[in-house]
Amino acid sequence: MGINWNWCFSYLLSLFWIIFFFWNIYIWISIIFAYYLIATLLPIDKLIGKLYPIFGILLVAMAVAILVAFVIYKPDMPELWQGLGNKHPHADTNPIFPMMFISIACGAISGFHATQSPLMARCMVNEKQGRPIFYGAMITEGVVALIWAAAATVFYHNPELQPLTINPATGQQFGGNAMVGIIANKWFPPIVATITIIGVICAAITSGDTALRSARLIVADFLKYDQKPIKNRLLISIPIFLLTTGLLVFSLTDEKGFDIIWRYFAWSNQVLAMVTLWAITIYLVKNKKIFMITLVPALFMTMVCCTFILISQSGGLGLRPIWAYSISGLLTLDAGAIFVFWLVKNRKQNIKTEKE
Repeated sequence: MGINWNWCFSYLLSLFWIIFFFWNIYIWISIIFAYYLIATLLPIDKLIGKLYPIFGILLVAMAVAILVAFVIYKPDMPELWQGLGNKHPHADTNPIFPMMFISIACGAISGFHATQSPLMARCMVNEKQGRPIFYGAMITEGVVALIWAAAATVFYHNPELQPLTINPATGQQFGGNAMVGIIANKWFPPIVATITIIGVICAAITSGDTALRSARLIVADFLKYDQKPIKNRLLISIPIFLLTTGLLVFSLTDEKGFDIIWRYFAWSNQVLAMVTLWAITIYLVKNKKIFMITLVPALFMTMVCCTFILISQSGGLGLRPIWAYSISGLLTLDAGAIFVFWLVKNRKQNIKTEKE
């Protein structure tokens, strides 16, 4: 007896609207986890393919709303000539390099996005769709990120708006999650603010379902485990969800739990980007293509990833900057030297093969 996927989708959507009117954080966590489980197990066109167009519309709509707010309110923004100093409240333990390239630039060079490439490639019917799907989506995400970054800059640095960014209970500045609600409620009427916040939430949810789904497929490919039977999918998905649940409990029970998890996630994301860049560089060399286009960012991301894990006070070794930069520089030089040694050896091998 086959499963009626349309019925499952309709049931899930109806349940979403029912719970919408009975707000409770634990109920919502349960609903999101149930969605994650279903999205991880089902073929991508059964659930994710139906919901993502809606999520995409919300994502673009909230960016447009912020742009309109800029036109209406014309807020003052800090200019380039006013200084490039680190404005982080704990700048001494959070230097711009490498923190900015771990927490912010992960949208530009993202290992997480690299994991999605083979998933999306399986859904394409023509290679010509690759540019709008991959390149176009990355540009769109970058634009959305820049819009929100500009809005946050206005609130953090405008003397009239800055009090809104301070948590009265702790006296510390609110983080990015809280700032979304503050910006939306300050600039928009309730309905637009709600849509904007839902759009941001959807962006986070889509990161979760794609991460879990890609984790299942990566593990399955690695183990060469057939994923057609639902039983096989469950055998891989359940351990992944148990680990995810443990991380969620840790983030809710430990005051700094979320920050630690986020930093490890961001760092591992960029490590994956670094490895991918090195792999592409090797591929380009072997196929006699221009490899400098990926070699330079591969070296840069090697420096970023090594420095972060050495200098970070939360999740890293917490070394002094001078030591972290020195050790990371040596490791990056070693990586470059190993590549050059391999490159020379590869070229000699190619010349020998051609002569034969």
